Amino acid sequence: MRTEDVLAAIATGLWRWDNASGTVTLDGEAARLLGLPAEPVTLPEVAVRSRFHPVDWNEINGIVNLAVAEDTLAEARLRIMDEDGRVLRTVRSRSKPVENRSPEGRVDYELIGTIQEIAEPQPGTTAVHTAITGDWRRSREAFLLDAGRALAEARSTAEVLRVAASLSMPGFNPDGLAVFGVAGDRLSIIGHHGHGPGDESPFSDMRVDTDYPAAEVVRTGRAIYLPTPGAYLERFPATWPLAQRFGRESWAFLPLISAGRTMGAWMAAFRHPVSFSPDERSVLTTVARMLAQALQRAGVAESERELTTGLQRSMMPQLGPEIPGMTIAARYVPTGGGLQVGGDWYDMIPLPSGRFALVIGDVQGHDVRAAGLMGQLRIAVRAYASEGHRPDAVLSRASRFLAGLCSSQESDSTGDCDYQSPRFATCLYVECDPETGLLEVARAGHPDPAVRMTDGTVLMRPTAGGLPLGIVPDTDYPTTRFALEPGETMMLCTDGLIETGGHDLDTGWARLRPVLEAWTHDTESLEELADLLVQAVHGPSSHHTTGPLADRREDDIAVVLLCREGAACGCGPAFPHGARPPRRMAATVAQAEPERIAGARHQVRELLHDWADADQVDSAVLMVSEMVTNVLVHTDGDALLVAEAVGELGARRLRVEVADASDELPHKRHPGEMASSGRGVLLMEMLADAWGVDPRGAGKSIWFELYERSKPDEDQGPDEDRDQDQDQDQD
Repeated sequence: MRTEDVLAAIATGLWRWDNASGTVTLDGEAARLLGLPAEPVTLPEVAVRSRFHPVDWNEINGIVNLAVAEDTLAEARLRIMDEDGRVLRTVRSRSKPVENRSPEGRVDYELIGTIQEIAEPQPGTTAVHTAITGDWRRSREAFLLDAGRALAEARSTAEVLRVAASLSMPGFNPDGLAVFGVAGDRLSIIGHHGHGPGDESPFSDMRVDTDYPAAEVVRTGRAIYLPTPGAYLERFPATWPLAQRFGRESWAFLPLISAGRTMGAWMAAFRHPVSFSPDERSVLTTVARMLAQALQRAGVAESERELTTGLQRSMMPQLGPEIPGMTIAARYVPTGGGLQVGGDWYDMIPLPSGRFALVIGDVQGHDVRAAGLMGQLRIAVRAYASEGHRPDAVLSRASRFLAGLCSSQESDSTGDCDYQSPRFATCLYVECDPETGLLEVARAGHPDPAVRMTDGTVLMRPTAGGLPLGIVPDTDYPTTRFALEPGETMMLCTDGLIETGGHDLDTGWARLRPVLEAWTHDTESLEELADLLVQAVHGPSSHHTTGPLADRREDDIAVVLLCREGAACGCGPAFPHGARPPRRMAATVAQAEPERIAGARHQVRELLHDWADADQVDSAVLMVSEMVTNVLVHTDGDALLVAEAVGELGARRLRVEVADASDELPHKRHPGEMASSGRGVLLMEMLADAWGVDPRGAGKSIWFELYERSKPDEDQGPDEDRDQDQDQDQD
């Protein structure tokens, strides 16, 4: 006897479901059990799917996926429907998923198994809607694991509600959901699914003592199951008319309990009858607990975000009214994690003199205490500035204020080591005259400002500075004065913009400099430049949202851009008169500060960072060092250094002047082999293309010039070069 005959004798059919091709192959008995002619047939998946009850179809997908993952049999109990939607019979399916890998590498599977008719369970028993025979618990566990993971990943109340609406419970999928909250003595609708707009209005402001299932659940903390409309009418006759119009057959109302407190209720409504067996009640209770915890977490997260946003908005001021002739843009990006607040800040302060001040600073730390100290320090700096104090006096008073504030917190602390430790802050204070562009800068341990010049070159502008605020209460802060020329842009930033990503000050500055120099838009897009600077550190738009790039934020970032509007503006390749604007720098080296000679050498090298011949750059730096040193050694005054590069790239002329107040002119010496001085003029003759001394009314100015060349000419010496250039000048 054939195997097919044996299976037909015991009413068992064979089927083969190919997921890749979307076809189902049935033998004669399987086709009969599905309500088709009793003969072997291959049908599309949709034709077979139409024979199953929709609820059972949703369920069998989860069973098959679980069997594929665990390499086990998929067992299910399915109801077969006719074309009119009536249940013909109930069958039990047992199948084995077999993986098939396509040539393209895609993984599909085939279901190979049997279906067999079983007796229909009697109404009212717990097996009426138990669609899984011997596999209910595995299906339930798979569903609860998926539901728990989805709810745990939800970050807001709206996301939690979307996840709850998409849950497909095994065997009894609800089509109507509602989440009730409690506000005082009234119920509120947090969210709902499966209802039309406005359907929630009768329930949105209901008293807790109303004869309504959700209200009773909130009062008692116990679930209510209503398997039939008659049960609903019998138990809650007063509110039955409100529920009757939705056409549901069964309802479950469960308490949402978190940390022992009933925070609301969850309603699951069904269009098909549900008996609410112990297994079904267990699933609903578990989902309600996970839903309550997810809503609690989402509420805490939303409160923290609201606190963070409010704290940032209160601490980060607006830049104020527009300033004629000036454009300002600013950004603040908090570090990743926690409340997203830190110790960086910026401010713009109108001054009594008609000028304005730009302030940027960084309090040590990235925590709530740093944010609190930052807020207090910012208010103090604003108060001192508004009183009309000069930049150095503002920082001196701010340092005394922070030192006293930290010492008082230390004495008041009750054991928290973090709050006992003193904190310091760096700060850069710039007072600006919008009419002349004159800037007066006082710096307390903060990075120097950077200036983008009219030809697009960006230079770090060294300024005199003192200790960070709060370290020594009485500290002096020298003031540096320089002018922001029309078309130039100044950048103030905290160290987070420079040092994030493992960079130090040098490599971080090398990363930001091309961004500033490549900016080619007009002054109205200064906001775009601020975005580009932040993006250069950790990706686009990260200062607007927390997002996936938030974890890369190693330090807070504050950046302020100030552009003095002008015709050249340095923001494009075209220059107003067809010629590239000159590139200038100036520095003063005082007798009492010989260490600033190194800063002067650095500024000259920065000015010539794109000079074609590196040897000429070294020569210029050497001559500048020699000229400034001679002033400090042989005179009693300070040295004023001015450097200017004029012309097109590759054919520029560098002129450097060092002025002093002495009338004694330099003269050529012939030092011996062991002499330690007297070679200044010799260096000028050997290295400069031209040099000279110009007497002035009070003192003199020593100058030299270098003419840029792409490659050094090895065929002729420096004397021949200089003679030819001088002859050309005379011609």
